[in-house]
Amino acid sequence: MALPGQADTCPPPLEYADRKATLLEMLQSTRDANAGRFLSRELLSLLATAPNRKAQAALDDGMALRRGGDLDEARAVFDELVAYCPDYAEGYNQRAFVWFLQGDYDAALRDLDAALVHAPDHAGAMAGKAITLLELDRTEEAHSVLRDALTLNPWLPERDMLHAPPPGTAV
Repeated sequence: MALPGQADTCPPPLEYADRKATLLEMLQSTRDANAGRFLSRELLSLLATAPNRKAQAALDDGMALRRGGDLDEARAVFDELVAYCPDYAEGYNQRAFVWFLQGDYDAALRDLDAALVHAPDHAGAMAGKAITLLELDRTEEAHSVLRDALTLNPWLPERDMLHAPPPGTAV
């Protein structure tokens, strides 16, 4: 997907701080796994709401390409999205996922750090960073980042990564 030319600029990311704060508070207080999964999906949907239709189309196209296995084309679309909307955290987060799938963990970390600059409370980007750090055998740092992510959203699927298997259990 070709994004608009230089004359067309991306608006600032949408302001949804109040809704995000409410969702995070609800995630932290619920004790119900189903509610935790539902609220997590709602938070992901909020984070994946791009600043305008053009950026949303690029995000959606890049994610579809990634799901379809066309990682190079997905990365190219996310490159364009990040260039067009440099303040939109999810563009970096999604491109980091592609870098991760391609095995370029250093590039993934750079994009995850950029996502976290723009959205410091992006628990999904934090979880992605933790997984990437684990791939680089930086276990202590990974667990620290994951604990921070779980403070924000204790229902992340990655929460089980902090629990070691019982002794004598085959992994």
